[in-house]
Amino acid sequence: MTDRIRFALLLLAVLACVAARAGGALGAIDHQAHMSHATAVAHKEAKIVRFARHFLGVPYEYGGTSPASGFDCSGFTRYVYAHFGITLPHYSGAQFDRGRRISRAGLRPGDLLFFDGLGHVGLYIGHGLFIHAPHSGTRVSIDPLAGWYAGRYDGARRLV
Repeated sequence: MTDRIRFALLLLAVLACVAARAGGALGAIDHQAHMSHATAVAHKEAKIVRFARHFLGVPYEYGGTSPASGFDCSGFTRYVYAHFGITLPHYSGAQFDRGRRISRAGLRPGDLLFFDGLGHVGLYIGHGLFIHAPHSGTRVSIDPLAGWYAGRYDGARRLV
């Protein structure tokens, strides 16, 4: 074997090692980017839930769209998401057309929950609980996704 061939083989081996090492480093960067994105999403979900909790106790008002006038269910979810730059219509059935469908088993905080033939919407906060403006004579409150709500559950949407 000539010196030129040995040198070429050695150079190829070194380049292969460098490329493999760079691929590993790039893979680590890619993994970090994915983890950073997942962390950012979880952080945003937590912020949405924290913001929504500020309105516990605000009276239900049919057609209501603000803490000053009161909220109806879709006015509440619309107000919360608007704070984070996400525009929703003021009708639960139309909100159901937004985002992507989420299975009940895949719920995460911040997901919109729909009930009663899409006539009601709330915001999932985790641990089987959601926050919503239930109906006339009530206030924004937290309820379990059980009982009446479990029997009338229509689906969920993720906007974040």
